[in-house]
Amino acid sequence: MKIDRTITPSDEGRREAASHSNMGSRAPRSIRFTNPAPLAEQMPGVHHIELNLHDVDQLFNTMDPSPFHEKDLDDDAAEFILSWAQEFHRPEPVDLIVHLEKLPEGHNAQRLVEDAVHHYFAYRARLNELEFKRLMKQGRLSLLVGLLFLAACFFVIELVVSKNLSTFPSFFKEGLTIAGWVAMWRPLEIYLYEWWPLRRRGQILDKLSRMAVEVRKRG
Repeated sequence: MKIDRTITPSDEGRREAASHSNMGSRAPRSIRFTNPAPLAEQMPGVHHIELNLHDVDQLFNTMDPSPFHEKDLDDDAAEFILSWAQEFHRPEPVDLIVHLEKLPEGHNAQRLVEDAVHHYFAYRARLNELEFKRLMKQGRLSLLVGLLFLAACFFVIELVVSKNLSTFPSFFKEGLTIAGWVAMWRPLEIYLYEWWPLRRRGQILDKLSRMAVEVRKRG
């Protein structure tokens, strides 16, 4: 089955593109960029992410036995939405428009998709927040260990100097100094480089968990 997904960012300079990929038994899926003018006129300043699907089942992970509103989204669909949301500035609002060729019977498609999308990205945002807290805890612990080890290295060096142990190898003192600063590598890596990508991703996930979602009948 072929799933046609369309994203319409509000940047006028984007050209039409398409990509196809085969994943196991899944059929190829294509992404198409189209002119967003009509939507942009209706909701100025909002970036529109559009999915064109045959039916609502293609939006969900078919292996998840949970009720519809608690189901995980299909991995490709979720990453597609997230990757495009990351292209825009974080303060800029986005919305999701899902075009369905076939509406689900016995279900309110609008409510079904909206609840499922919000639930999924809220869950991802909570997991991301837990990961951020774990990283910060690891950073504090590694910083404490690093500082204690660095202080111990300097203490040993000062002790050797105060005892005027000329027979103490100079390379050993230099080695202790280097080892002490190497112990600070991990906390510095966390506090300089690792925390902010997680924080940024969490902010985007939180925005997606509250974005406007609209379902339209295609055709």
